[in-house]
Amino acid sequence: MTQVSVLYNADCPVCRREIDHYARISKAHSLPVRFDNLNDPDVLREWRIDKEQAAKRLHLRKGDQVFNGVPAFIALWDSLPRYRWLGKLVKLPGIHRLAVWTYDLILAPLLYWRHQKRVATSACGHSPQRDP
Repeated sequence: MTQVSVLYNADCPVCRREIDHYARISKAHSLPVRFDNLNDPDVLREWRIDKEQAAKRLHLRKGDQVFNGVPAFIALWDSLPRYRWLGKLVKLPGIHRLAVWTYDLILAPLLYWRHQKRVATSACGHSPQRDP
């Protein structure tokens, strides 16, 4: 299996919870999947992406290919035994369009807005509010 690297925001409680779940599955099956925290400057240099762009959506590298957004999720799910069915489902034309629309126009912007809010709160010296 080709090495898969996932770039995600470990400071985002929603992102972290989901990626931690995938990491447990990956580890349990000894899969070549690496999870990179975008808050590490060395990681961003390796990925050749700035922090703001990285925080806007999930990114995944599989071999020489780079995916972001829904295609990154599909590539990740295709790499995980219990999620391959979900990757196949989301690849279906109507479902794929709906998933991309939902992620690109609702979920990713909402998570990025929450990320910006956390960053602004911590920059002001306040402790960040916990997201549900």
